[in-house]
Amino acid sequence: MASRTNADEPETPPEGDVPQEDERVAAGRRLRAARLGGSAVLLAIALTAGSIAVGALRDGGGTTTAAAAPSAVSPALLSGADLDTSIASLQDHLRSQPKDFGGWATLGLAYVEQARTKGDPSRYAQADRALERSLKLRPDNEQALAGRAALAAARHDFGDALKYADQVLRQNPYDERALSSRVDALVELGRYDEAAQAADTADARKPGVPVFTRYAYVRELRGDVTAAERVLEQALGSATTPGDVAYVAAQLGQLAFNQGDYDTALTHYARALAADEDYVPALEGRARAQAASGDRAGAIKNMADVVARYPLPGPLVELGELYEQAGNQEQADDQYALVDAWTALARANGVNADLDTALAAADHGDKAAALRAARAEWQRRHTVHTADALAWALHVNGKDAEALPHAREATATGYRNAAFLYHRGMIERATGRTKDARTHLTAALKLNPGFSPLGAAEARAALKTLEAAK
Repeated sequence: MASRTNADEPETPPEGDVPQEDERVAAGRRLRAARLGGSAVLLAIALTAGSIAVGALRDGGGTTTAAAAPSAVSPALLSGADLDTSIASLQDHLRSQPKDFGGWATLGLAYVEQARTKGDPSRYAQADRALERSLKLRPDNEQALAGRAALAAARHDFGDALKYADQVLRQNPYDERALSSRVDALVELGRYDEAAQAADTADARKPGVPVFTRYAYVRELRGDVTAAERVLEQALGSATTPGDVAYVAAQLGQLAFNQGDYDTALTHYARALAADEDYVPALEGRARAQAASGDRAGAIKNMADVVARYPLPGPLVELGELYEQAGNQEQADDQYALVDAWTALARANGVNADLDTALAAADHGDKAAALRAARAEWQRRHTVHTADALAWALHVNGKDAEALPHAREATATGYRNAAFLYHRGMIERATGRTKDARTHLTAALKLNPGFSPLGAAEARAALKTLEAAK
């Protein structure tokens, strides 16, 4: 790992940074080995190869930065299909032009993008150093501050993401990345009214794929699926690069999946993969839609392919549940254990993983740890997702009276999410509110009958019991 880090960065890195990164990675590996034994080998190999991929939102292929020094590398390098090649070009440029603050900022942004699309958390530390170098060369420059906002959001530090985005927008109200990061931060902080206003502002100032997709998500969170679909279709129509096409088509696939329309979801995922055959959200979404459609064998095959290259919490849990549903508990447990390894590695590189921990551990791990993580995340931000995670963690720990208000809050915006409705229904059942439980369990299965391999089956079983008791 150390040799790869040294080779990947231009010469003369900031003093002391490489040993610190090596220590973090080594600590992550020791923890993985202690917890997983032989399973750690898979994750270590995948990380060393730089081939894990995070299935999180990203801005397609296009990156917009303002002009910097005359020698600055063109940000168009980041819109190519091969991000690794673009980064190598940036590194070569910076070895010969080490005072190009714009080049360092672009490299920092590229590392953030690489961490998201390749799933290698150590890239966040490299991004931090590149952005710091840019700011030392030109304090408060717009590109580096925009990079800081993107990096903070990627690490789930949404307060800092908002702070840096606002700093950029005071310099340039039309900076696309900062406008997008501001919407992201407000959404993830649960400040939905402000996020809607920010999305309107961004759409007025800098319409384009990054802004359109965020505008659509804000509408989806409010339950306006029709508007979200219309905006995403508009975004797809304006997409010109393979990265943008894959990104938007996968978002349309996820939207269709959330509504239980699996055929449409598979069509969108196929379009995404035609543009970029390795785009992880589309690979993962395709496997989920296959599972929901009843093609368990195809879903297992494709999800296993995803986690073989990209062992991340969402796909690992999904594959584990598919194995469990098929009666293979040993293989299921292997997937759940790898979630702990990823979480430890992410934390070692400055990523807040409490939400991932809470959701996975509540169903397949240490329930007390799930509740600690959910409470910690709720202290940081109040969103529909953190409300749902806290409600469910409280439920599995037998604290249903405390869980119910959070379950209600998770569904209060109108966001159409079958898992949220299922969680609320099960909590209502546990608190003796049988009529409400029937209502919400029915709604979950009507909306998306294949929302989860195990959760959907449990919802059906609970609903059958409730109906029989009427």
